Amino acid sequence: MTNGRSGGSYRSAISGRYVTACHGKASPHTTVREAAGTGGTSGGHYRSAISGRYVTTAHGKASPHTTVKES
Repeated sequence: MTNGRSGGSYRSAISGRYVTACHGKASPHTTVREAAGTGGTSGGHYRSAISGRYVTTAHGKASPHTTVKES
């Protein structure tokens, strides 16, 4: 696993951990690509690993394997 945030990184929607780019590209429905330099100051939002869009808190909590909580 890598945390190489300089060029963007991938995070697993299931575990919340950073994963390799190879794994992220191979598992697009359960990983989210994070752009370089995203500081996460908005806090507490959920993003879909499938669409990449922000979703409601209710949807994020109901779909823990396909959403990532960004803090």
